[in-house]
Amino acid sequence: MKIMVTGDRGYIGSVLVPILISKKYSVVGLDSGYFADNLLENYNQDYYRITKDIRDVVKEDLEGVDGIIHLAGLSNDPLGEFSPKLTEDINYTGTIRLAEMAKKANVSRFVYASSQSMYGISDVSNELDEDNSEKNPVTAYAIAKWNAEKILNSMTNKSFTVTSFRPSTVFGVSPRLRCDIVFNNLLACAYTTGKIEIMSDGTPWRPIVHIQDVCSAFIAGIEAPSNLISGRAFNVGIPDGNFTVRDIAEAAQRSVPGSELIFTGEHTDPRTYKVSFDRILTELKDFYQPKWDLDMGGRELIEFFDRVEFTEKDFRSKSTIRLKQLLSLKKDDHLDNTLRLR
Repeated sequence: MKIMVTGDRGYIGSVLVPILISKKYSVVGLDSGYFADNLLENYNQDYYRITKDIRDVVKEDLEGVDGIIHLAGLSNDPLGEFSPKLTEDINYTGTIRLAEMAKKANVSRFVYASSQSMYGISDVSNELDEDNSEKNPVTAYAIAKWNAEKILNSMTNKSFTVTSFRPSTVFGVSPRLRCDIVFNNLLACAYTTGKIEIMSDGTPWRPIVHIQDVCSAFIAGIEAPSNLISGRAFNVGIPDGNFTVRDIAEAAQRSVPGSELIFTGEHTDPRTYKVSFDRILTELKDFYQPKWDLDMGGRELIEFFDRVEFTEKDFRSKSTIRLKQLLSLKKDDHLDNTLRLR
C-alpha cells in the first residue's frame, strides 16, 4: 500500500515516515522544504520525496497513492498568526484542494491532522468531546483547522474515507525537534539553563500526547475499517491526558533534577480546555494503544539532548523554533510573498 505523507520533513513527519517504512508501507513524502535542514541528528530514510508546496499539487503527484496522511501546513498558533491570510490559504484552501485532487486520483483514504486548538476558550468543568462540544477557535490556525474539517467530512463517500485526528499538544523526540511546544520547551529550558520560568500562574489546562502515540493514531486512520472512522473526528491523547501547565512544568523539572521552577503570573492565557479521549480509546482500541507518559517522554528527551550535545544556542535557534526559521527564510529572500520557496 502506498501512503503519501505531506509534511514528511517536519517534526511529526520525520517520526511517522520511519514507522510506516518499518510496517512495510511504500512511502511518498511531499513537503515544501521549509524545515528540511533543521536536523539535530542523522536521518537516513530511503523513500521517494517530492519537494512542492501543497497549494501546487497536481493529480499526477498522487498517481498510485492509496492513502494520504496530511500533516503539512503552518503548524501552530504563533506561526499561524505570522500571516493569517496565508495561514488560511495554506491550511484551509490548500487542504481542501489536496483532498479534491486526491478524490480525482482515486486515493481511498485521507487522514487529516487537525487540532484541539479549535476548542479554544472553554468551560474546564467538562471534558470536551468531538461532536457535541462547542468550538471556539481564537487563532487563524485554529479557525483554518476547524473550517477544513467541516468541508473534508462532507467529502466522505464509500470510496473516499476521510478521518480527522485532533492531537493534544505533542511532545517528544524527533530528528527535527521543535522547542516551541510546551513540554519540549520547558524541558529544553531546564536542561540548557537550569531554570523553568512560567509567565502564567500555571492553572490553564493543556492536554498533551507523545509524538509516537500521535503517529499511532494517524496509522489507525489507514488501518482501521472504514465504517469505524469515515467522516469522523477523534481527539488524540492518553487516559488521564489533561494536565495543567503547572503539572507539565513539574514533570519537566523532575526530568532535570536541581532545576529551578518559577511562576511569575505576569501573563494570562485565556486558552484552557480539558478533552475527552473516550472515543479513540474505546472505538479504536484495536488500532490505538498509547504507551507514553510525561516522565517517559522526559527521560527520552534528556537522552536525546545528551546524545546530540544540545545547547542553549540550539534551544533558542531557528533549528528548533519554527517561526524563527520562517522569518529567517523570509529575511534571506528565500520565500516570496505567498510563502513559497524561491
